[in-house]
Amino acid sequence: MRDSVWADLAPLCARLGDLYRDLHTHPELSTQEHRTALRLAEELRPLGYEVTTQVGGTGVVGVLRNGGGPVVMLRADFDALPVEEKTGLPYASTARATGADGREVPVMHACGHDMHATCLVGAATLLAGAKQTWSGTLLVVFQPAEELALGARAMVDDGLFRRFPVPDIVLGQHVGPLPAGVIGYGSGPIMAASDSVQVTLHGRGGHGSRPETTVDPVLMAANVVTRLQGIVAREVPPAETAVVTVGRLQAGTKDNIIPDTAELGINMRTYSPETRTLVHRAIERVIRGEATAGAATREPELDWNVSAPLLVSDPAATASVVTAFSEHFGEQRVQPIPPVSASEDVGVFGAAANAPTVFWFWGGLDADTFAAAVRDGDTGSLPGNHSPYFAPVVEPTLSTGVEALAVGGLTWLGKPAGTSGQEVRQAGAQ
Repeated sequence: MRDSVWADLAPLCARLGDLYRDLHTHPELSTQEHRTALRLAEELRPLGYEVTTQVGGTGVVGVLRNGGGPVVMLRADFDALPVEEKTGLPYASTARATGADGREVPVMHACGHDMHATCLVGAATLLAGAKQTWSGTLLVVFQPAEELALGARAMVDDGLFRRFPVPDIVLGQHVGPLPAGVIGYGSGPIMAASDSVQVTLHGRGGHGSRPETTVDPVLMAANVVTRLQGIVAREVPPAETAVVTVGRLQAGTKDNIIPDTAELGINMRTYSPETRTLVHRAIERVIRGEATAGAATREPELDWNVSAPLLVSDPAATASVVTAFSEHFGEQRVQPIPPVSASEDVGVFGAAANAPTVFWFWGGLDADTFAAAVRDGDTGSLPGNHSPYFAPVVEPTLSTGVEALAVGGLTWLGKPAGTSGQEVRQAGAQ
């Protein structure tokens, strides 16, 4: 009977292609996703969902009740990045917006969140049109501000699981630089914890020709950047994995003026609480130590302003979903992949609901282009997430993403009579 779920997939995806291109052309920065939220809410309402907007800022929640059974949450994010698009596509973004710091920036869906949101609309549409094949409650969550690791927490703090049904399972996915049509999965820790710190180093400015009369914060900053690279190489055990990146270094206004301050933006990625603490402390020690060695005029300022938890795809629940994927797509399209050093805040939902989370990846790159890059040993040239050249091919990326979310949902919906939501939780926690 569940084969009927896919009857309208082809015409649905043809229509969804227009939605995807519209979202791609009109990206919005984190916390500013007003047009996108309105568009997504408009897609859900005709399907019979109870739709609520402005949850945790610009979040959108849809609830579809269909008798007794588990509550299954399907989640997608929909914010964009301050990146200037260089894909050359006819629907490429030319949007610009004002960032949180007041500066005008270009805006692009460089991480594929437009594809995520479109696929969730598609899965919500398929499942709403096939209510005779499942029972339970669908909780469809469109999350803002994932790129700032703020959106999931904001929705939870705004009463997501007080105002709406508490899920028994949380399901999500991310498009990436895999061949289109292929699903990649991991079990256990699959995406790193992420922490960012904004640093200001204080010196004493003056003329570039008389450095002896100054305290140079640029030199301090340069030493910090170099010294930080020794943390992973010399302090993190070889069996552990960590990344420390300085993504921002700003100082001065002119080549012959030594400034008063220098600023750095530092990001760390880790896969265990112990390593997270070790690296966090080492970063602070290096910064303070270099400030002291450089005779800083005052203590450095450190603002740990962005944090995303380690993402764990529950092993037992993941195994159930992967089995369903293999049966639906065929084993050749479902492949294990190693942990990813990027980060996601979707795990906040599962932790808040005390429910298992299952998260997977699927490909958005042209399969022939990917195969050629592998053959030539040049996969580094393939555009990945956050690249100004990253834009998934519409098909088969779109249909695969729609099917994956729907299959994932059906894995938990429509359990035999007598199976309760609590039993689903227990199955996922074993």
